[in-house]
Amino acid sequence: MGKTRAIGYTRVSTTEQASEGYSLAAQEAKIRAYAELYDLELVSIETDAGQSGKTLDRPALGRALDALRSGTADAIVVCKLDRLTRSVADMAHLIDEFFGDKAPCTATLLSVADQIDTRTAGGRLVLNVLVSVAQWERETIAERTKAALDHKKAIGEFTGGTRPFGFEVAGTRLVALPHEQEAITLILDLRDQGQTLREIAAELTTRGIETKRGGRWHIQTVKNILERAQFR
Repeated sequence: MGKTRAIGYTRVSTTEQASEGYSLAAQEAKIRAYAELYDLELVSIETDAGQSGKTLDRPALGRALDALRSGTADAIVVCKLDRLTRSVADMAHLIDEFFGDKAPCTATLLSVADQIDTRTAGGRLVLNVLVSVAQWERETIAERTKAALDHKKAIGEFTGGTRPFGFEVAGTRLVALPHEQEAITLILDLRDQGQTLREIAAELTTRGIETKRGGRWHIQTVKNILERAQFR
C-alpha cells in the first residue's frame, strides 16, 4: 500500500498575520514536519492569506477540496482545526462530504495540534466530539445573550437597533412618546373592532397621524406595531 497523498492547507486572517504561531511560515513548517514524521506524501500546500475562517468560500481551500474530490490527494493536513474553519455548521458540512463514515468523497482529515487522524475510529470520534462541544458552546452563549437582552428589554433598556414606534431613546432607556402611544392605542382599538390592516392604515393616514418617519401608513407598519404590542 502506497503512502497517503496529503495536501497541506494554511490560513491566516488579516488580524493574525503577525501573531506568533499563526504565521504562514510557521504553519507550513509544522505541516512539513508532520508529513515527514508520519510518512505522508505531501502533494502541495495551499495557502489563504488574509482570509476569514467564517466561510468556506476561499480560493486555496477550494483548490484543496477539489484535490480531494478528484482523487489527486487522499488527505488534507492543517496545523489546527480552526485553520480549516471556525464555523460549526461548515465543519459539519465538511464531515458529511469528506471525512465522515458515510461521506461520498472518502478523504482523511489530519490536524497537527488537535492530534486528529480520521483514518481511525478514535480520530473520527474526537472530531465529532470537538464539533459537538463547539456547537454546545455557541448555543450556550446564544442562550445567555438572549436572556440578558430579554432582561434589559423587560426593565425598559434600549438594546440597539431601530427605535420602536411609541418610544424615544434616552441614554440606555426607552421613554414613552405620548402621541405615538395614543396612535398605538387607536390601532389596537380599530383591530378589536374588526378592521383589517389595510383599513387601519387608511384610517391613520386620513386622520393625519404621522408614522415614525412621516408619510403614509402601510399594512406592514401596522402589522409590526400590533405584533410588538402583544408583548407589552
